[in-house]
Amino acid sequence: MNQFRLSRRPDIGSRIRVSFEFFPPKTDDAETRLWETIKRLEPLAPKFVSVTYGAGGSTRERTARTVTRIHNETSLTPAAPLPCVDASRDEVEAVIAELVGRGIRNFVALRGDPAEGVGACYRPHPDGYANGAELVAALSRAGDFDISVSAYPEKHPESPDFATDIDMLKRKVDNGATRAITQFFFDNDLYERYVERVRRAGIFVPIVPGILPIHNFAQVANFASRCGAHVPAWLAERFEGLAGDPQTHMLVAAAVAAEQVLDLVERGVGDFHFYTMNRADLPLAICHMIGIRAAARQPTSVAA
Repeated sequence: MNQFRLSRRPDIGSRIRVSFEFFPPKTDDAETRLWETIKRLEPLAPKFVSVTYGAGGSTRERTARTVTRIHNETSLTPAAPLPCVDASRDEVEAVIAELVGRGIRNFVALRGDPAEGVGACYRPHPDGYANGAELVAALSRAGDFDISVSAYPEKHPESPDFATDIDMLKRKVDNGATRAITQFFFDNDLYERYVERVRRAGIFVPIVPGILPIHNFAQVANFASRCGAHVPAWLAERFEGLAGDPQTHMLVAAAVAAEQVLDLVERGVGDFHFYTMNRADLPLAICHMIGIRAAARQPTSVAA
C-alpha cells in the first residue's frame, strides 16, 4: 500500500468506536498532565480506556491507583492491565482480587516486557504463568470479565513465524479473551493480511487496530525498529524536514492517523485503540477528523 485515502462519507463517525491507552505518571507534574488529558478525552465517550505497566511490572502500584481513580471519578470504563512478567501466580491472583474488589471488570491480559525493556530475553517467573494464554485462563477462572489481549500484525519479535504467533493468539482466545488489540502499525495491507490469517485459524474475536499518533517521528521510528514494526518509505517522506517544526509535524501527524483510520473503516473496521502517550491534542484532532464528536452529556469533574 502506498498511502491512505481520506473518505468523504459524511456518516463515517457513527460507524467508529474508539478506546484510549494511557501510561501511569511518575511525578506530580506528570499526574496533573495525565488527568488533564483524561478530562479532555472523556467527552468523546470511548468504549474503554486502558493504563499500561512499565517494563517488568515496575509501575504496578501506580497503575492500579490510576485505574481505580478513573473508575471512581470519571464516567469512563477502565481496563486494568495485568502482566504476568516477574510475578508469581499468587501475586497475580492477589492483584486480580484487589482490582475486582475495587469494582474493575475489564482487563488487558499481557505477558509483559522484561525489566530490561523491549528486546530483552523473557524468562517466566519460576512460580508464575508462562505466557499470556495461561494468564487469560486464570482470569477466566476468577470471574466473568471482559478480557483484551495483544496481537501482532507483523508477528511478535520473539515468534519464529506467523503460525507460532497466531497459535498463541488462538490459545488466548480459546481461554476466554474477548478481543485482541494490535501493536501499532502503519501499513494497512499488513493488518488486513494478518486478519485473514487469523480468521483462517478459526479466531473470530474483534482484532482492534492499535493506532499510534506520531508525536515525534524520529522516536517512533526508533521504537518501531526495536519492536518489529515496519515504517513505510512514504510515511518517512511525510515527516521529512519537520524535526524542528513541531506545529507542522502535529498537523501532518493528525492527517496521517486520520487517513489510516478512514482507510481501515472503508475496509470494514469499526473499532480503534489509540496509544495516546498521555497527550490529548493529537487524539482529539484525529477523532474530530474521523467524525467523532463529544457526547452530549458533560464529563464528570475530576480533581487534578
